[in-house]
Amino acid sequence: MSTTAEHIRLEEDRQRTKYWKRWGPYLSDRAWGSVREDYSPGGTAWDYFPHDHARSRAYRWNEDGLAGICDRHQRICFALALWNRRDPILKERLFGLTGSEGNHGEDVKEYYFYVDSTPTHSYMKFLYKYPQAPFPYAELVDENRRRGRQASEYELVDTGVFDGNRYFDVGVEYAKADPEDILIRIHVTNRGPEAAAIDVLPTVWFRNIWSWHQNPSRPSLERFDRAGGIALNDPKYGRRYLHGDGAPTLLFTENETNCERLFGGASASPYVKDAFHRFVVGDERDAVNPAERGTKAAAHYALTIAPGETCTVRLRLDERASAEFGASFEAMFGARRQEADEFYATVIPATLSADGRNVARQAFAGLLWSKQYYHYVVKYWLEGDAAQPAPPPGRDRGRNYEWTHLYNADVISMPDKWEYPWYAAWDLAFHCVPLALVDSEFAKEQLTLLLREWYMHPNGQLPAYEWALGDVNPPVHAWSAWRVYKIEQRRRGKGDLKFLERVFHKLLLNFTWWVNRKDAEGMNVFQGGFLGLDNIGVFDRSKPLPTGGRLEQSDGTSWMAMYSLNMLAIALELGRHNPAYEDVASKFWEHFLNIAHAMSGGRQYGGKGHDLWDDEDGFFYDVL
Repeated sequence: MSTTAEHIRLEEDRQRTKYWKRWGPYLSDRAWGSVREDYSPGGTAWDYFPHDHARSRAYRWNEDGLAGICDRHQRICFALALWNRRDPILKERLFGLTGSEGNHGEDVKEYYFYVDSTPTHSYMKFLYKYPQAPFPYAELVDENRRRGRQASEYELVDTGVFDGNRYFDVGVEYAKADPEDILIRIHVTNRGPEAAAIDVLPTVWFRNIWSWHQNPSRPSLERFDRAGGIALNDPKYGRRYLHGDGAPTLLFTENETNCERLFGGASASPYVKDAFHRFVVGDERDAVNPAERGTKAAAHYALTIAPGETCTVRLRLDERASAEFGASFEAMFGARRQEADEFYATVIPATLSADGRNVARQAFAGLLWSKQYYHYVVKYWLEGDAAQPAPPPGRDRGRNYEWTHLYNADVISMPDKWEYPWYAAWDLAFHCVPLALVDSEFAKEQLTLLLREWYMHPNGQLPAYEWALGDVNPPVHAWSAWRVYKIEQRRRGKGDLKFLERVFHKLLLNFTWWVNRKDAEGMNVFQGGFLGLDNIGVFDRSKPLPTGGRLEQSDGTSWMAMYSLNMLAIALELGRHNPAYEDVASKFWEHFLNIAHAMSGGRQYGGKGHDLWDDEDGFFYDVL
């Protein structure tokens, strides 16, 4: 096993001697337009909470931001806001089209890059390209809505806002001096031919956990010195500080909904979530709290940058009331970057070309930056909150009502933190295989998490995704668990049998669910929903057929054959240490043979032999 500095940090975190993963890139790129924030009568999530509301409306379930981080329970959040002196709003979050606005569905319309990250997030780097011209919000919506599905998408670069290189490169770096001391460095480079002004507002805030219940505990922020210091007082984490180098202007408000703007009613506070937009862009001096306290604060830096030049903003989030921004601050970034290089040298094969190694490292960065705190409690979501208006009639039988046991409040690997900021059961299983190459402990935790009783349905089904938890995803969890086990065994010299045994017992429940619920005739040919070929399907296989009858799926059945072989492999491995598993292994071998036999014609349809295989085409087909 390797002993780089990052490997040591991973081991310290695994042993719980130091909590290196408490802070990370767990802030979503988009929380608006999600199912969780949707309390509409018809389940129209995109329309109920659009991008235009996001700057003014407090989120119920989780936060979002630009290049942001938070703790693993998302009590404290940090992210970046920008203003190019031309936009009508601050650039506080990434913009994109909703499902109905995009000619190919939802689509983020920004240029941003997850440049680097270690698995403990001891070093991270992010790059965002911010136009100096007004951001073409309306043009992107109107033109993409006008185009048909056969046309190409209208992208941000097509609008001309990057012509003449008139944009800023905004690079954000994080380095952990220790688990609770996070150094932040923001480089802003003017790529254009003329000097350009930009406002940079590093922002810290508390997730709103107080507006939904009666008499909750409430955290607070306040200025604590004259030199750019913000004190954070949290009932769970105690007191910590955000220090800004260079004596920035400090702004304070509350993470509360601006009800006047959105609904024409009274707000809970005169200082609301969109205060910094109104103060900086609209020059509303009374939008921020003059008492310099609240639940959301920003350090405001107003910069003018010459062409080709770079300005740097430095901050520090830690538990100490004083902060160092000198040579040791800069040296820490160099040390953590070098340690990241050393770590990846043990992960990425040296036989790859320089380009190949760079691609691999970028891929790992994307995986690691795509972790997100995901919060969803179906029972609370259906019932509504005591301190809020009652939900619409019929909601108790609405979306996901059969999943009231589901209680999600965890850091989970996302398919994409903007386009798909929710976990999907089979995507997650695929993520875990490459994740095991850099952090097998996290990969195992993810696989185990979905099998826990507050995720898995009591009947054994795994939750699919928030839009329809009861949809059916391909059964790849056992395959992923086996691959993760073998990867860790190869890299550490020893496999985690306890992990393998834990997932195996829960997967027995899931396998039984498949056999009982998705093999309608008990003939080892399976039906299901979203099983892999749906992107080219002629109809939605998750719904009843418009013609009646039943579709026997070649891909669904082949997935189950693979599932049987995966469970066989796990049972045989466990049987090497406990002979009791040998009987279970033979059961899965028999199940595989039965499925193979059924796909090849070894069953009857109405007394006539029929199979899924076509000799002429040499291909398995679905059968209606």
